[in-house]
Amino acid sequence: MHEKYLKFDKPMDLWDAMRELNSLVDVSDPDLDLPNIQHLIQSAEAIRADGRPDWMQLTGLIHDLGKVMFLKGCDEDGTSQNEQWGMVGDVFIVGCKLPDSCVYPEFNSLNEDMQNEKYNTPTGIYEKGCGIDNVDLAWGHDEYLYQVLNNHKT
Repeated sequence: MHEKYLKFDKPMDLWDAMRELNSLVDVSDPDLDLPNIQHLIQSAEAIRADGRPDWMQLTGLIHDLGKVMFLKGCDEDGTSQNEQWGMVGDVFIVGCKLPDSCVYPEFNSLNEDMQNEKYNTPTGIYEKGCGIDNVDLAWGHDEYLYQVLNNHKT
């Protein structure tokens, strides 16, 4: 996934990326069946109405912007309009027990890694206290957006 999506070879400005999300409905969101741009705007507006600072409003506006990866997506890797399993949902640390706080935790047991005792403990393959820089996160829209923002500092 990194090789496919982290080439940074097709620049897109913020407003164009948001417009693209007019054609994506996140099938994993149990609260909303509208195009994802609506979710971005609703999130930012709710944060603004709650009197939160500008930076938090901006975070609400862009938090799901990584879902534009569907533009390069395909059914095989779960990043298309039809197959979203590799793009949407919650972020979690791979190599250890999946948290029940993930959306649809009743499906955690279907992950074959959960049959492996090594991956089914709170720390899994990691040393306790190893730090966020030393763990791997599940690939998805959040990781993609982080990588895009990290690669484009200005």
